[in-house]
Amino acid sequence: MVIADVLMGFVSPGIGRRRLAAEVGLVLAASVFIALTAQVSLPLPFSPVPITGQTFGVLLTGAALGWRRGTLAALAYLAEGSAGLPVFAGGTGGLARLLGPTGGYLVGFVLAALVVGWLAGRGWDRRPLTTALSMLVGNLVIYGFGLPWLAVYVGVDRVLALGLLPFIPGDLLKLALAVAVLPGAWGVLGRLFPEIWGSH
Repeated sequence: MVIADVLMGFVSPGIGRRRLAAEVGLVLAASVFIALTAQVSLPLPFSPVPITGQTFGVLLTGAALGWRRGTLAALAYLAEGSAGLPVFAGGTGGLARLLGPTGGYLVGFVLAALVVGWLAGRGWDRRPLTTALSMLVGNLVIYGFGLPWLAVYVGVDRVLALGLLPFIPGDLLKLALAVAVLPGAWGVLGRLFPEIWGSH
């Protein structure tokens, strides 16, 4: 069970068209949330990769929505950007951005949302330590896609300096924010719905 399961059960219990519409709306709203976090962007003059809030948006979405919805939200976000909507960092869009130096990071968002959502479904988002570990794993997944792709453009010898090291402080800050948000949200839900504790 993830946060979205609790909320969806309250807003639209059962199955049917109403539930389907609510699920689709939630996924699309999450893709918009990721797009909004992408606009928190700080270009680096020495790197084609900007510092953004995207990773926080993606990982928080995965944890809150679970692996199915989170993956769909990340895919919807990429589809929106590929179609030309200005949802990528800096208000950009287009397929060229997906195929450019930062394309590996963007593709990595999908698997990161899946992995973090899967861990959240097993209760990793309910306590600070496991929340931090899940965010760390999600970041590693993103870098696992982003760095090899970036290396094609900047070279293996420069990829860590341009695509990893400048982003570690920001990643730690985002991790701390997730640790503050997710277990706290479960604490609120636990008070509202005591029966959810122990549910997975």
